Amino acid sequence: MGTLTSCGFIPLKSEFRSNPVRRAFRETIHYHALKRLRSTCFPTFTHSLPHPSNFPAFRCSATANNNNDNRNDVVEGEAERPPNDSSNATTTTTQERRDDAFKSEKSAPPSPSPRSSLTSLGPTYSNFQVDSFKLMELLGPEKVDPADVKLIKDKLFGYSTFWVTKEEPFGDLGEGILFIGNLRGKREDIFSKLQNMLVEVTGDKYNLFMVEEPDADSPDPRGGPRVSFGLLRKEVSEPGPTTLWQYVIALLLFLLTIGSSVELGIASQINRLPPEVVKYLTDPNAVEAPDMQLLFPFVESALPLAYGVLGVLLFHEVGHFLAAFPKQVKLSIPFFIPNITLGSFGAITQFKSLLPDRSTKVDISLAGPFAGAVLSFSMFTVGLLLSSNPDAAGDLVQVPSMLFQGSLLLGLISRATLGYAAMHAATVAIHPLVIAGWCGLTIQAFNMLPVGCLDGGRAVQGAFGKGALMGFGLTTYTLLGLGVIGGPLSLPWGLYVILCQRTPEKPCLNDVTEVGTWRKTLVAAAIFLVAFTLLPVWDELAEELGIGLVNVL
Repeated sequence: MGTLTSCGFIPLKSEFRSNPVRRAFRETIHYHALKRLRSTCFPTFTHSLPHPSNFPAFRCSATANNNNDNRNDVVEGEAERPPNDSSNATTTTTQERRDDAFKSEKSAPPSPSPRSSLTSLGPTYSNFQVDSFKLMELLGPEKVDPADVKLIKDKLFGYSTFWVTKEEPFGDLGEGILFIGNLRGKREDIFSKLQNMLVEVTGDKYNLFMVEEPDADSPDPRGGPRVSFGLLRKEVSEPGPTTLWQYVIALLLFLLTIGSSVELGIASQINRLPPEVVKYLTDPNAVEAPDMQLLFPFVESALPLAYGVLGVLLFHEVGHFLAAFPKQVKLSIPFFIPNITLGSFGAITQFKSLLPDRSTKVDISLAGPFAGAVLSFSMFTVGLLLSSNPDAAGDLVQVPSMLFQGSLLLGLISRATLGYAAMHAATVAIHPLVIAGWCGLTIQAFNMLPVGCLDGGRAVQGAFGKGALMGFGLTTYTLLGLGVIGGPLSLPWGLYVILCQRTPEKPCLNDVTEVGTWRKTLVAAAIFLVAFTLLPVWDELAEELGIGLVNVL
C-alpha cells in the first residue's frame, strides 16, 4: 500500500524570499519536507468560471511501500464540491473525464521514483551525505543569481565582445560563473568595455575577472592564451576589512618584535656579557637560567642595533604602501613576526582590495624588499667602512668569523672590504651597523623566496604565472628542506612559510596581460641575488677565499 502524506501551499512574502537567512531556513525546511514526501500532488481544474466548484481537486500518486504493489491510489473526497443544480450536466461531464483520465493512469505502467532515477544517473548517496552537501551549500558563499547570469549574457556578451559557448563553475567553492567562448577583439579593450557595461547593468554587485581559459586546446589566434571571464559577487571575491582583534594581535606582535630586536643587540655584545650569561646562551646543555638583571646594563648599547633592524622592517612596509597608493590598492596592517636570530622574520601584509592587473602585483611585491634592501645594504656598507676606521675602534664588537660563512654574497663583500688578515681569524671586530645590515639583507632575501604568498612568490606569480610559481615553490621547499639555502634558519623559515604563507595570491582582475620584459628581468635578477645571499659558504671554499678561520692549529 502507498503512504499518504499531506501537502499544502504556503504563501511567501517578498521580504522572506529576499532575506538570505530566511531564504536559507526556507530552503532547509523545503528540502526535508521533500525528502519525507512520497507522493506527487497536482491540481485539476474543472473549468475557468469563478465559482466555488472551481477550486482545484488534488490528486496524490503515492509510491507503494511494497515492491510488488505499484498502484496509484486516489484519495476519496479530496476536494468535495457543494452541489449545484444549475451545473449538473457540466459537473457530470467533468467527473466522467476525470474518471476516464484516472483509469488511463491506472492502466499506464508506473513511472520510476525520483530516487531510482537519481540512482541510475549517478552514485548513490546516503541521507547523511545528502544532508552534508545541502548544509555545505547553505553555509557556503552566496552564489551568482541565475537571473543576473541570463541578464549579463544578453546585455554584455555577443558578437562584438565575447561569444559565450559554455559556462562552468568559478571560484574556490564554485560560487561563481566562468564564461568560456571566443574573444571578438583586443582583450584589454574588450575587458574594459565589459567592466563598464557590468556596472551599468547590475550596479556595484559583481566583479568580473579575465583569466586564462582552463584546459584550452589552442592559443588565441590574435596571440597569447585564450581567455575566459569569471563572475563573482563582490562580498565573496573582495577581502574583508581588518577587525579590531587583528589590530590587537598586530600590536602585540610588534611589541614582541621590539623585544627580539633588543635581544639581538644584546647578543651581539657576547664578548662583553657576564660568563654565566654567555654559557646560557651558547651551551645547549645549560638548564638553569642566570639572573636576567645582569643584562640591564647592556640594553642601552643594544638599542642602535635594534633601531637598525626595526628601521629596515618599517622601510620594507613603507615601500609596499608607497607602491600601492598610486594604484588605489589597500593593504592591511603589517603583522610582524619576531625572531631571536635575526630580530624578525619580516611581516605578513595582506591585500585588502583586488589588484587590477599583474603589473601592479609585481610592482607592489618588489617595492617592499627593494626599499628594505637599500637601507640594509647602506648600513652594511657604512658599517664595514667604520670597522676598518681606527677612530671607531671603541664602537666595534667582536663576533666569530664563522658568521661570515652564512652568506656567499655578503661574505665576499666583507672579505673584499676588511681584507684577508682581518677575516682569516677566530674573531672579527665589526661595527654594529654591519650586523644590522646583515640581518636586514637576510630578512629581505627570505621574504623574496619564490614560494607561496611571500613577496617573492607574488612577484613570480605576477611576472611568470601561477604555473611557474608552482615550479619555483617546489624547488624552494626542496632547498630549504635539504638546508642548501638559509643555513640553520632553513627549517624554521620553511615551517613558517608552510604554516602562514603557503597559499598563492588570488588572481587579479586582469590576470592575463603580460607584465613586460623589464619587469620579468627585474624579478629574475632579484631571485638570483636572493640565492647568492642565502647560499652559505662551505668550509673548503671559505678556506680558499679567506672567509673565516676554518682550521685552527
